[in-house]
Amino acid sequence: MTAAATLDDVTMRFRGQTAVDGVTATLQEDCITGLLGRNGAGKTTLMQLLTGHRVPTSGRVRVFGADPYENDAALSRICFVKESQRYPDHFRVCDVLSSAAMLFPGWDDDVARDLVAEFDLPRRRAVKKLSRGMTSMVGIVVGLASRAPLTFFDEPYLGLDAVARQQFYDRLIADYAEQPRTIVLSTHLIEEIGDLLEHVLLIDHGRVLLDEDAETLRGRALTVSGPTAAVAGFTAGRRVLHSDGIGAFTRAVVEVAGPADHAAAASAGLTPEPTSLQQLVVAMSRTTDTLQEVSR
Repeated sequence: MTAAATLDDVTMRFRGQTAVDGVTATLQEDCITGLLGRNGAGKTTLMQLLTGHRVPTSGRVRVFGADPYENDAALSRICFVKESQRYPDHFRVCDVLSSAAMLFPGWDDDVARDLVAEFDLPRRRAVKKLSRGMTSMVGIVVGLASRAPLTFFDEPYLGLDAVARQQFYDRLIADYAEQPRTIVLSTHLIEEIGDLLEHVLLIDHGRVLLDEDAETLRGRALTVSGPTAAVAGFTAGRRVLHSDGIGAFTRAVVEVAGPADHAAAASAGLTPEPTSLQQLVVAMSRTTDTLQEVSR
């Protein structure tokens, strides 16, 4: 696959604090990537670097083969829907959309109109008078209608109820199927978006923990539960990502090689279950915490 963007040993420091630490990663063209990680993991800083909002302390950032910083040709192909996007105080919804139409060469007015109607957005109302959820919807409309070859959604669901979030996911998939492009979703609602993702980039404490195809990742771990002694026997020699227990009962998330391990777990008297993407992300983040505590 062709790379839409690359980071090569990128580090970003602020006043002695390291937000991004030696990150090397690739965003593939025409792929939905989940940029995952906890608060403060470095996700927003990474997106700022990729969208030309910041220059790295060291390392190299390339978007469509060029440095995005102060590069109009590269920036015209990028749409960054921020978590707390601000607009001029006098801007109405229609003003946001008309401005976006001038900024993005691939802007699709039909998509924008459809989404405004579907989300029931008041076109002539000032954005500053919208609810938090409606403000998020404005960003979603811009992100999808921009048809930008590289589009970032930073926590796009804030203030949206479950129905509105599902509307967004449905429209995202439909629009992506019609016009494939590189979409990056940075979110905490991993369980909700797990089935949308084709690739996962997980960062923690500014470092990459996972940079992997989502389908491969889903089969990489298994959750087993049962008697503590049986779990210990099964996990011996395997990498345990997380384990907890109550009394003589233990539940563990363990890396596995394939279906044969599922059968082996059942033969050992354990209950094997698929590990969701969210469970895997949480388990790997906890593993990182444990390693950092040991290193101290």
